[in-house]
Amino acid sequence: MTAGTPTGPLGGHLDDDDYPAYTMGRAAAMLGTTQGFLRAIGDARLITPLRSEGGHRRYSRYQLRIAARARELVDQGTPIESACRIVILEDQLEEAQRLNAEYRNAAGSANPPAAT
Repeated sequence: MTAGTPTGPLGGHLDDDDYPAYTMGRAAAMLGTTQGFLRAIGDARLITPLRSEGGHRRYSRYQLRIAARARELVDQGTPIESACRIVILEDQLEEAQRLNAEYRNAAGSANPPAAT
């Protein structure tokens, strides 16, 4: 066994934000919400949990962060469908801003200012 070989039951997935490590019950407990809320945001297609071999829903840390944001909006009185749409749009805006910054950085490094 080498130092770089992942071991243990998660096989090195402890740092993977997209690894579906949490059961529905655990996810609901972590968020302080109900399993029904997780089902509802899944039905609204905000998140799509992976399924275990037995068909049980499994959630990643990334999905839990999205669910937590939706819960904040619902707790403020936003209908669940609207909250899901807001979170989707916020996520799309964040991604667009990240890409824009990357393009600006690439364009800036391709055309360095002339030395005087």
